[in-house]
Amino acid sequence: MKKFLVLIIAISISLGAAAQMGKVTSASSFMDQGALDKAKEALDQALVNEKSMNNPKTYFTKGKLCQEAFKSDNPKFKSLFANPLEEAYAAYEKAISLDPKGSIKKQFQLNSTYLLLGNDFNTQGAEKFKAQDYEGAFKSFEYSVKISASDLYVGATDTGIYFNAALSAYNGKLYEKAIPYFKKCIDLKYEKTLPYFLEAQSYMAINDTNNAEKALQGAFKIFPDNQDVILQLVDFYMKNNKLQDAFSYLNLAKSKDPNNFSLHWAEGVLYMKQEKYPEAIVCLKKSIDLKGDQFDTQFNMGVCYYNLAVELFKKAELIMDAKKYGEAAAEANNVFINAIPYFEKASSLKPDDADALRNLKELYFRLRTVKPEYEAKYNETMKKLEGK
Repeated sequence: MKKFLVLIIAISISLGAAAQMGKVTSASSFMDQGALDKAKEALDQALVNEKSMNNPKTYFTKGKLCQEAFKSDNPKFKSLFANPLEEAYAAYEKAISLDPKGSIKKQFQLNSTYLLLGNDFNTQGAEKFKAQDYEGAFKSFEYSVKISASDLYVGATDTGIYFNAALSAYNGKLYEKAIPYFKKCIDLKYEKTLPYFLEAQSYMAINDTNNAEKALQGAFKIFPDNQDVILQLVDFYMKNNKLQDAFSYLNLAKSKDPNNFSLHWAEGVLYMKQEKYPEAIVCLKKSIDLKGDQFDTQFNMGVCYYNLAVELFKKAELIMDAKKYGEAAAEANNVFINAIPYFEKASSLKPDDADALRNLKELYFRLRTVKPEYEAKYNETMKKLEGK
């Protein structure tokens, strides 16, 4: 009788466990039928019962249900889980931890579970990026990277996910998180020069100019003949007032593309930074000859002539002789007059720019006694400024 009693107890325990695992089986069946809400009800019961709550199959099934909820077009099913893919990943990891013998791991590999989950995270990342939820997109792509590193991931890792993660972090202004991923892209030779540029800009955003320079120099080392790399270096050195370095790379760029108007413009700006206005004018004129419809070039030419005229007037004020002073002042006014056509052209190219109009207003007022026609132009310019 004792043996019979023990047998009955053993059978009862087995049937009890089977009953609770039956909830997991029911959840799977409901999923197959597309009744995800009923599947969750069944699975919730299995997750709180001590007979099934520590069974790896329970969590494996939950992971599948979470993924199905994510992919569903039904808003009711979509809302079954707050973060379905993250919960899926947590469930799968729990299943693995409860499976020391490795039977679930074989299922992962046979079903390409992590490959499919990674794809879902990529889809979610793309959706969030499109919605400009860059932090959310970064988190999704970061999960995809983590999953692809698993030994249960079947297939080759898509190197594009590193760039997607980097770009999401960059757009979300998470620069320190973006940098390691841009470095990974560089190691993988993905997207050629772009990761170098974005890495440099990320460093600049956190005021780390030393590493920004290293990133651009790294690009130049690999792509020494790439004009975009050279121009990025010119721009970097210009912005950081390392003018000799800027001239060095600018001359290199001009040797490869002598008729590029923007290079002559950049050279003119470098001379302007040094207050070498005659040299700047030569460069800017060359740029205008190559392409005359650029606001910045026309505006800078006007600035050069204006500043030259100011210098001439300062020198004239030191002259004591009335006649010589008059001659020097006239010379300065002629240089002021030379600035006007360039500011006028700049204003025509960008009518809403207030700076060009303000400069014209001042010049017309200053020179109205020299050229009476400037009186009317002064009044016209004042009306334009009042309307802004």
